[in-house]
Amino acid sequence: MHELARVLSKLGVASRTESAAMIAAGRVALNGRPARDPAEPADEARDRIEVDGRRVTGAKPVYLAMHKPAGVLTTAHDPEGRPTVYGLLPKDLGAWVFPVGRLDGPTSGLLLFTNDSRVGDLLTNPEIGVPKTYEVKVKGMVSSQTLERLAGGVALDDGTVTLPAQCRILSSNPGSTWLEITIREGKNRQIRRMGLAVGHEVVKLCRTRVGPIGLGDLPSGRCRPLAETEIRALQRIGKVTAPRAPRTRRGHARPD
Repeated sequence: MHELARVLSKLGVASRTESAAMIAAGRVALNGRPARDPAEPADEARDRIEVDGRRVTGAKPVYLAMHKPAGVLTTAHDPEGRPTVYGLLPKDLGAWVFPVGRLDGPTSGLLLFTNDSRVGDLLTNPEIGVPKTYEVKVKGMVSSQTLERLAGGVALDDGTVTLPAQCRILSSNPGSTWLEITIREGKNRQIRRMGLAVGHEVVKLCRTRVGPIGLGDLPSGRCRPLAETEIRALQRIGKVTAPRAPRTRRGHARPD
């Protein structure tokens, strides 16, 4: 059992916030009676849920990859009117979808969308630790010792220590270095904070892979549906979990 507003979002009707507003407006019925409480328990498999007099049976699963441009926000609405990722989604989806994790405003790259809450939970579960790969441009020339520090785990500004990561230099000159970094966690603005922890400010950041899904040559600002092989690969996540290292503090936040 889940809260009714959450059930509506899982069924692809709308976001949880929009679903709560629909319930409060009297547009939703639960087992033949008006529902007014967004927190009322409901079971999508057993209960009859109607919106505007029509039964909700769940939308067809949708799986999308987006190449998020820098400067676009990972949110449905922005009070300041800045562009959001929802403005880049196809208009004919036929279902509400949610972003799997986040990319902060200045970060570009791969962002996955789905209405499949199980896949979303698997991809963001910290106990599974799905790998996420980034191409990172930092100021200055990164030494082999600094690369080893990044790979071994570094203390961030709040005292937490990152898990071991995979790091390699893609190219380097005295003014800047391009790195490829793969992490298995999602601390708030983690890659940027890792760079600051070792004295190299991140000036450009692009996510190129989430688990088995790669950005490839998808143009900036465009979306594509995932192939059946990619969907099956996502659905297999969680059957084998990655080993986890001890943490200094509990808690997880959004990834870069």
